[in-house]
Amino acid sequence: MMPTTPPSGRRLRTKLQLALLLAAAMGLVATLLTVLVGARSATVASFDFRQLAVGGLVAGAVFIAALIVWHMASVARKEARKAKTESQHLRRNLAAADAIIRAEPQVLIFWEQGQAVRIVSHTLTGIPGLPDQHAEILRFGQWLEAPSADTLKAALDKLFTNGRSFNIILKTIAGGTLEAEGRAAGGRAVLRFKDVSTYKAQIARIDEQHDALARDIRSSRALLETLPMPVWLRDTAGRLVWVNSAYVKAVEADSELEVLERQIELLETRQRRQIAKTVASGDSYKSRVHLIAGGQRKPHDIVILPVDGMTAGAAVDVTDIETAQGELDRQVAAYDRTLDRVETAVAIFDRDQKLVFHNTAFANLWSLDPDWLATRPTDSDILDRLREIGALPPVVSHRDWKVQVLATSRTGTPLEDVWHLTDGRIVKVIAEQRADGGVTYLFSDETDRIALESRYNAFIDVQRETLDALKEGVAVFGTDGRLKLFNRAFCDIWQIPPRKLNELPHIGEIIAAVQSLFPDAGTWLRIGRAVTAFQDERETFSGQMDRTDHFVIDYALMPLPDGATLLTFADVTDAKRAERALVERNEALIAADRLKTNFIGHISYELRTPLNTIIGFSDMLASPIFGALNAKQREYLADIMSSSKTLLAIIDDILDLTTIEAGGLELKLAPAGVRAIIDAAILGIRERAVRSRLTIDIAVADDVTEIMVDEARMRQVLYNLLSNAVGFSKVNGTVRLACWRENGMINFRVEDDGIGIPKDQIGRVFQRFESRSRGSEHRGAGLGLSIAKSLVELHGGTIEITSEEGRGTRVMVRIPEEPIAQTTDGAAGGSGGSTERLAGGTRAA
Repeated sequence: MMPTTPPSGRRLRTKLQLALLLAAAMGLVATLLTVLVGARSATVASFDFRQLAVGGLVAGAVFIAALIVWHMASVARKEARKAKTESQHLRRNLAAADAIIRAEPQVLIFWEQGQAVRIVSHTLTGIPGLPDQHAEILRFGQWLEAPSADTLKAALDKLFTNGRSFNIILKTIAGGTLEAEGRAAGGRAVLRFKDVSTYKAQIARIDEQHDALARDIRSSRALLETLPMPVWLRDTAGRLVWVNSAYVKAVEADSELEVLERQIELLETRQRRQIAKTVASGDSYKSRVHLIAGGQRKPHDIVILPVDGMTAGAAVDVTDIETAQGELDRQVAAYDRTLDRVETAVAIFDRDQKLVFHNTAFANLWSLDPDWLATRPTDSDILDRLREIGALPPVVSHRDWKVQVLATSRTGTPLEDVWHLTDGRIVKVIAEQRADGGVTYLFSDETDRIALESRYNAFIDVQRETLDALKEGVAVFGTDGRLKLFNRAFCDIWQIPPRKLNELPHIGEIIAAVQSLFPDAGTWLRIGRAVTAFQDERETFSGQMDRTDHFVIDYALMPLPDGATLLTFADVTDAKRAERALVERNEALIAADRLKTNFIGHISYELRTPLNTIIGFSDMLASPIFGALNAKQREYLADIMSSSKTLLAIIDDILDLTTIEAGGLELKLAPAGVRAIIDAAILGIRERAVRSRLTIDIAVADDVTEIMVDEARMRQVLYNLLSNAVGFSKVNGTVRLACWRENGMINFRVEDDGIGIPKDQIGRVFQRFESRSRGSEHRGAGLGLSIAKSLVELHGGTIEITSEEGRGTRVMVRIPEEPIAQTTDGAAGGSGGSTERLAGGTRAA
């Protein structure tokens, strides 16, 4: 088809030609009118040829114009007919084009500059989510998925701005799929929505799957990238194609690119060969190996998975797991050792009812062979074996009984039972299902416990009978302050009916009931607080109650280990009366003893003066100045002098003892020679020793030379001890005196092999006026050992006596090397004033 001039162009040209012709005609008419007007005003005479010529020209022009107009009208009619024909042709073409457009299922949207958007066609149906209304179609964000709406908006912006065409696939919110195609033509834009054909739908699905896979790959790699464990991928040739940051760090590389370019391996060659061999068979590889990662050798779990000819691998650091596993193994071993030491028999079975653990007590309790138990028998096998050896309780139906026992492993029902075995033992059985489906059995031999419980119950009964038989009132209060136990004596002492105490009242109620008998609120408050006090505030105390009914009650409160409190009451009215009588009698005896002592002291002073006179005159008579005496006179005079000196010594001892009891004896401590003290003491008993033909054996250590004592008093101590030893020694016997230093003390030991002292009298030898001859010729006032003990204690020392009747006596005296203060009261055992006496002075205590 040849191109034709558009009808609008032809109509414009025809109109222009007609306008020119009309203008020319109008000009001719105007000229003619001018001539005519001019001719009317002139006279006929003036009408000349020129005017005729002009008129002819005008007529010719009019004729020509008429011809032109006719021609133009003819041409216009032709053009009109042609335009009509073309218009009809265009209408047919437009109808055909519209039919073609509407024949194809589509939505056609048209934009023209300066005009509103138009929806030219909407014949697309069957697309889920595509609106039917034109106004709704233009709201793309309401029926398209957000990503599709954003993509379409961006494409339209580029179409309107740059005229860039596009062809994209869109998805509706309802799940439909559309093809959107945009084109530009001059100042116009066309958007076409079409149904995606089968192959395009497949392409769309493929694109969608591709996008999803790409997202999965990106997210998976991002996830693998964040893992702290090395992860890698290998291609079909076994080359590294991707590694994560942990891999790069493990091989100490700078970047992933460096690892891939240099193919830096984390695994050793031997390990890679083993992996390749396993993967080649289509199996995955998993093993625990030691790798050098980050410069440190650590255990790792290697996992390799074959994927379509490629392999994916990961190395999991299991250092903490191995450490924890080792700790767990140690704990399990310790747990097993602990269970192996307990007396309760323990047997653990797995979910298949096979024995996985038993302790020694289990094998011993049932007398089972450890080697047979090591074969991991089932719980049913063990019950059958116990039945064979007669170690099970007698039952009517063993099968039904066994089903009941084994129900724990099958139903999870806990079992707690007591088996009375044929050999008389009583075994408590507890079965509990474990979290892993296994079962733990506990077997406890309750024979001894039950027997002990029976004995305990019997003991409690006996104890209750014993408590009821006691004269003392006993009450036990619990931690809540309520009465838990009482006896009949408690009821009798406090005059409370037993039925009231059977209600187990609170301590406050009991106090309120008995307070009238003893109205001392302070004592009851202390007792009440002690019963209800906290554990760390409890105390033990006792006291005495003088009741209003003239009864005297001793009470004692003592906390018990279980938190309870024991309260006892004893009626000591009779004992108190007897005690008072004894106290009064004792006070009288003390007064009499003091009177006796004072009397003896006074008499001793009174006897000393005449005795000294007798001794003086005896010495004068013995002197040759007054003449010679015959033998009989000398014998009498010697007896007088000996008896006088003995009596003087007794009087001196009595005076010393009186002084000590009065607290008036003052020691004059000074360094003294040990040998000199011993020699002076021996000198006093030498004559008696010679008469008894005794041997005196003296042994003094070389390092003992001096001692800080009152020399006269220490000589008196040794004299009294030696005098006693000589007096009770047998004829031709031996008296031994030894002295040595030991542990800061100077020790003196006096021994004899005389008649000894009976055991029942040893405790009384240091008492005053204790004098027993015990078959010897020794006589005395019984003050020697008492004074010796007092003087030794005044020096801060000790004196001990050991004796065996018939074999002799040993006296040990220990004097401290350094002098210490002692009281004369304590030494003498008196009750007078307390005075401490030191060398060179006196200090009041």
